[in-house]
Amino acid sequence: MHSKANAAESAREKRSPTVPPARDPSVAVAEEYDTARRKNTVEAYKLFIARHGDDPLAAKARADLWRLSR
Repeated sequence: MHSKANAAESAREKRSPTVPPARDPSVAVAEEYDTARRKNTVEAYKLFIARHGDDPLAAKARADLWRLSR
C-alpha cells in the first residue's frame, strides 16, 4: 500500500502546472501600438501615449495623432 501512495504522490508532482515564461514587454507594447493604429482614433493614440510615453513607439503614435488631428 505504501508504494501506491508514493506512486500517486509522484504522479501528482509530475502533473503540477508550470508557469509559462514571462512575455517580452516590447512585444506587448508593439501589439498595443498596432491596436491603436487599427483603431486610428485620437482616443486610441492618446491612450497609447499615456501608457507608454517613454517608449520609442510613442513618437510614432504622436506623429499619427498629429496627422489625424490636422
